[in-house]
Amino acid sequence: MTALNEDPLSRLAERTRHDDPRFARAMALGRPLRPREYRHGLTWLLLAAALALFGVGVALGDGLLIATGLVGAGAAAHRFDPDRHRGTPPFRPSR
Repeated sequence: MTALNEDPLSRLAERTRHDDPRFARAMALGRPLRPREYRHGLTWLLLAAALALFGVGVALGDGLLIATGLVGAGAAAHRFDPDRHRGTPPFRPSR
């Protein structure tokens, strides 16, 4: 192991470059950018479309549109979770 790999800050920088290269590149240029976990532009659009669909379903009294809007809103809201890219341990029921 070299001295560079033993430095905790260089390991953190390397991990950041691996996890989010766009963020690391922006930091190197001195123009900070939000990390990937906090960029939600498309997610807001999906959420707005789903809630609009839900609203139309309520106004028309159409259960299928209401259900589609609710499912779409739930799927869009799931995208706001910053840890969604990390693996979650499998569910194991207690005995």
